[in-house]
Amino acid sequence: QLQVVESGGGLVQPGGSLRLSCAAPGFFLAYYAIGWFRQAPGKEREGVSCISSSGESTYYVDSVKGRFTISRDNAKNTVYLQMNSLKSEDTAVYYCATTTYCEVELSVSQYHHWGQGTQVSVSS
Repeated sequence: QLQVVESGGGLVQPGGSLRLSCAAPGFFLAYYAIGWFRQAPGKEREGVSCISSSGESTYYVDSVKGRFTISRDNAKNTVYLQMNSLKSEDTAVYYCATTTYCEVELSVSQYHHWGQGTQVSVSS
């Protein structure tokens, strides 16, 4: 069964950058739109960004617009989330998951094949 694997998290100072990767060993991610979500302690999982299967369409939650960039390299079967100008409020476990097509609402219920997540901590 398809399962995505997230990587690239870590500890970074405010204003720093990280690039997260989402892969699916043995499966062809190009068939799917991919979303990134995050969940901070004590909070609900929230949608961060989504990219269509072709990469032509992207969506972002308002809080990350202008700071985060989602992209994909279908030849490498990988989706990326470049995170710049990180803030303490970006601290969370970040997850990627598959969907048929992106929607503005970034609703958790529309996504499948969740990974285990990667921790992003922004602190001085």
